Amino acid sequence: MKMRTITLVICLFLVLMVTACDKKEKETPAVSINTSSNSASFAELTLTPKSGTDRWYFAEQAERGQAVFAANCAVCHGNNAEATPHWKTPNDSGHYPPPPLNGSAHAWHHPLSILGRTIYFGGAPVGGQMPAFKDKLTESDIIDVIAHFQSYWSDDIYDRWLQIENSSRN
Repeated sequence: MKMRTITLVICLFLVLMVTACDKKEKETPAVSINTSSNSASFAELTLTPKSGTDRWYFAEQAERGQAVFAANCAVCHGNNAEATPHWKTPNDSGHYPPPPLNGSAHAWHHPLSILGRTIYFGGAPVGGQMPAFKDKLTESDIIDVIAHFQSYWSDDIYDRWLQIENSSRN
């Protein structure tokens, strides 16, 4: 009887472990890269400065991101990623309005993985109101959008962000 109980406990433990691992894998978007078309994925993005931008992204990515941003993000974050004047003040429901993404708010404090996850899953997992775009934007679209709004960042903000990004990869 004692051996059966131990066996049952071990089996339950293994089932829980497999279930937990399976759930974690589903929460992370799949990633790949196609360097020949300057299309990228989070898994293999490098921080090597690209010609034309001296940043991790190609100019073409930022240009593609501009169209995606205009169609999906500008309505909340502003046409030039500037957001609203009172983004630091909660609205009537107690939520903060969308912040600027132009380097004047906190977006630059987050590595690519967090920026991408926030766009992919939306703000709800961290108490925000931003919708998830996982069913609307591809991973490449999300990377292009990040490249676009980072193109508004000053060199100083970008350099400070780059330190955070490098630290997140260690």
